[in-house]
Parts: sequence; structure tokens; C-alpha cells
Amino acid sequence: MDYYAINALRENHAGWSLLRAQNAPLAIAFFMAAFTEPNQRDIGRQDLIDTLDDVLFGLRETYGDDKFPRQASEYLDDWAAPERAWLRKYYVSGQDEPRYDLTATAEDVVRWVESLRGRDFVATQSRLTSIFAVLKQLVQQSETDPEVRLAELQRQRDGIDAEMQRIRDGHVKVMSGPEALDHFQQLTALAKDLLADFREVEQNFRKLDRQVREQIATWDGTQGELLESIFANQQDISGSLQGRTFQGFWDYLMSPQLRTELRDLLQRATQIDALAKLDNLHAVANLHQDWLPAVEQTQATVRQLSQQMRRLLDDKVFLENKRIMQLVRSIEAGALATRSEAPPGVFMDIAAQSVDVALPFERPLYEPSRRIMVDDVVVAANDAEVDAAALFSQFHVDTERLKSNIDAVLAGAEQATLGDVTEAYPLSQGLAEIVAYYQLATESDWASISPERTQQLSWQLPDGSTREATVEQIIFVRPA
Repeated sequence: MDYYAINALRENHAGWSLLRAQNAPLAIAFFMAAFTEPNQRDIGRQDLIDTLDDVLFGLRETYGDDKFPRQASEYLDDWAAPERAWLRKYYVSGQDEPRYDLTATAEDVVRWVESLRGRDFVATQSRLTSIFAVLKQLVQQSETDPEVRLAELQRQRDGIDAEMQRIRDGHVKVMSGPEALDHFQQLTALAKDLLADFREVEQNFRKLDRQVREQIATWDGTQGELLESIFANQQDISGSLQGRTFQGFWDYLMSPQLRTELRDLLQRATQIDALAKLDNLHAVANLHQDWLPAVEQTQATVRQLSQQMRRLLDDKVFLENKRIMQLVRSIEAGALATRSEAPPGVFMDIAAQSVDVALPFERPLYEPSRRIMVDDVVVAANDAEVDAAALFSQFHVDTERLKSNIDAVLAGAEQATLGDVTEAYPLSQGLAEIVAYYQLATESDWASISPERTQQLSWQLPDGSTREATVEQIIFVRPA
């Protein structure tokens, strides 16, 4: 970023304007007390007014009534105004009271101010461990070579076996107190960052929807083209990076098995002796309970955006139908006005009705068709000269038998080529059997075909002769 970009942010960014505001300490302290510290969202107006009154009461006792003379409701309206955009004010269907939520920009400012206090304990080891874990997952899950991935899995299995043997020998390595505190601090920081991300995801969804609405409002094309564009934009919202990652998180959180595992891990984390004296230890056990309302609110926002888009389309269709009816009424009014005073000359040409007459005697008489004589000679076929064995020599390749051959070979090895399978179970049906193996390889997730490598396959015919074929190398891997 250069000087001009930074200066533009200073003049226009809502977060920078919050830091420059005269009542910035009051606003940030209130945002902490109402939203970030209790991890609350979607708060009613009256509850926010009560919270702000408590904050103002304590400040006025210290600085006097002249320090903050305005009412709590006036501060809320000022902070939720479009030119401020520190709070988002909205209404929920079926409720008359407005609801409030902290914007993503204001939350970034609150988190930055919290970071200015400094930390008594800085987590470094856990961050390095997380970097290594994420980096390993990125590299390993992106590897396409089966040999490399199998070697890595074998290395991990050897490490697990060695660790299990050390535990059997009585050498149990337990995380020390500083290490536990390090990981716990990173856990709480990531949990807060995740809750903060939900506001930004929801804001991005609203931004995408706002672009679609602007397109609908300024559309000049046909209704079909508009619908096609809207459906494409809805697909863009769900298929965007925000949409895909959010949907993946929702699917992960909705898995009963994963939720049970997460709840068990959080409960066991609160029972660690090294963390027993921490004040915010009880909040760790309720992390998943804080995520669910936030995710549900984001999902509700997406549903509400879809409903508003449908209502916007219905309004546009109603306006178009109304315009059509106005045109029809204007045409009828014009026709009635000129009914008594017809325009001179030819007004309209209409083709007269006519009937095509076909007289019966004009039809041609019946004329019988002529017989065509065909002089053909029928020759009796000699059955002895026709070889009918080809009609009865058809055969069927049993793919289940081929699958059992592959499974039998993989029972003693991690992987095997098609040559290893045919060596253990020779080809009995020739080229048709090789084609069946190819079909099994293309349909299986545990087989790969390498066009760069070839292998020789051979089989013996009933007359004793041998046939050979050079094919691409097929590797079958034992399923996990």
C-alpha cells in the first residue's frame, strides 16, 4: 500500500474513523462490554440501552454528568448511522424492536485495542507446532505420487509404533505447564478469531446480495435474461470462497460424531491440572455452544437474502404486468376515441375468406398397379460349407473373479501391478480379460494408470501358441 491508499483509508474507512472519534474510548468500552467479552450477537435495542446506561453511570460518577451528556439511545442511533457504520441495525421478521450487531470493521478495532495491552505470556511453541501441522497437511494432501504418499504414511505409522512402545516401556511424556498454557492461549485466540470471522462472512454475503439487487434495479433486458443472471449470481454466492469454506465448516459442525468428539476433547481439556487456576477455563467447555448461534445467524442471513430477492423479483413482475395493462388500456382508449371518426382512405387490408372447391369428377379414376415379374433363381445352400462354430464360441468375462484375484494379491502386499496379478492368476480369456482389468482400474479409487510406463502381458491360446500385449502400467493399491 502506498501513501494515497493509506490516506484514502484514513478518510473513508469506518474503523479508522472510530479510532479518531472523540468518544472512541466510550464506544470501544461499550462494544467490549456488550458484544466481545460475553460473545453475544443479535441483541435487542432495550438490552443494549440498559448495558450502555450501566457504562455511562460508572463514567459519570467519576467524571461528572457533563462528560457524557447524551442519552444512551442517542449514542446508539449515532453509532448505527450509515456514516458511522460501527453497529448494524436491522429488524427480525415478526418483531417490532430493532436488533443490533457489531460490524466486522468495529470488531477489528476492538481486537486491535485489546492487543495493545500486551500479554503476560506469549505463545510461540504452539504457533510453531501449528505452522508445521498446517504445512505438512498442505504438502501431503496435495501430493499426487502414490509412492510418496505411501512412504509418508509408512513413516507416520513407524513413529506411532515407536511412541506406543515407549508408553509400554513406561516412558510417558506429559506436556509441561508452560506448554499447556501456551496451547491453551492459542486455543482461546483461535476461538475468538473464528467467532469474529462469522461477522465478516455475513457482511460479505450481504455485499454480494447488494450487488445482485443493484443489477435487478437497473436491468433493461428481458425477464428471462434477468432470471438467468440472478440464478448465476446466487450460484456465485454459494460457490464463492466464503460460501464454500462456510459450508464446509457447517457440515463439519453438524456431524454428530465430530460434535461428540469435540465436546469430549473440550471437557477433558478443562480437567488438566496445569490449567486449573485459569479464570476463563470454564469458557473453553462452551466453545461449540458459542459457535452454533453464530453459524445459525449467518445461515438465517443467507435465507433472508434469498427471500428478499424473491420478493424483489415479484415486485418487478408486478410492475411489468401493471405496465402492460396500462398499454392495453391506452390502446382501447384510443380505439374508442376514433370509433365515430374513422380515418380516410384504406385503414386496413384483410384477406377475404374463401373456400377451396374440389369437384368429384375432377378426381382421377382408380388405376390398378402393374405386377412386376421378378425372375430369380433360388440356390440351395450347402450347410457343410458354413462354419457355425463362431455363433457358439461367445464367452463372458466374470469381473467378480477378477476383483477377487486383485484382492488376493493385495492381501500380501500394499500394492501390485497388473503384471503381478496376471502372474499369480494367468490370463485365461486373453485380450477380453485385459480390457476387463482396465475397466476395473478406471472405476476404482484405489487404482492408477500410468501412460508413461508400460508392461508386457502374455497368455496362451488353446492351440498352444502364445500371445503378448504391451499395455500401460496399472497399479492397484490396498484400500484403507
